[in-house]
Amino acid sequence: MWNRTTAPWSRPREAIATARREFRVWRGTRPFWAGLLTFVGGLPILYFPFPYTHLSLGGLGLALSTTAGAGSLLIGSLLITLGVTLWLQQQVRIFAGVAAILLSLLSVPVANFGGFFLGLLPGLIGGSLACAWAPPSTHPGILGRRDADGHARGADGDGVGRGDGGLAEPGISG
Repeated sequence: MWNRTTAPWSRPREAIATARREFRVWRGTRPFWAGLLTFVGGLPILYFPFPYTHLSLGGLGLALSTTAGAGSLLIGSLLITLGVTLWLQQQVRIFAGVAAILLSLLSVPVANFGGFFLGLLPGLIGGSLACAWAPPSTHPGILGRRDADGHARGADGDGVGRGDGGLAEPGISG
């Protein structure tokens, strides 16, 4: 017999809150926004060259050649794949970021000005974010050495935020 407390649908707010917390934790451990922008950047590049997108500006018709269609198909699908890769395999973030930047730049001459710049800009920003993203620090002593004001203290208490070996840790400044 099902009890109200055991049924998973009995408390939808708790289930939604738990799912949101789990998603927030998952999102924090990978370059989520870089992957999303790279994924979104591939969509207009993939979409605009196909025959069902007939564009005409006033009396001027825009004819799309097959080379642009094949290039757009390849570049758009690779950007979408790189976006998903950034979500699932954050270890290859530098490669995926550089590849996304190069593919986005390559889409300007090959794929109708990068999907009329609607795919170029998110692809460039997403690739840049992927290259700049660093995983959360797992060093146990970094976050613990803080003074009363919340400023990081070094190993010898000098306030410069230096970690082991005398090298400054990323993200900590004095």
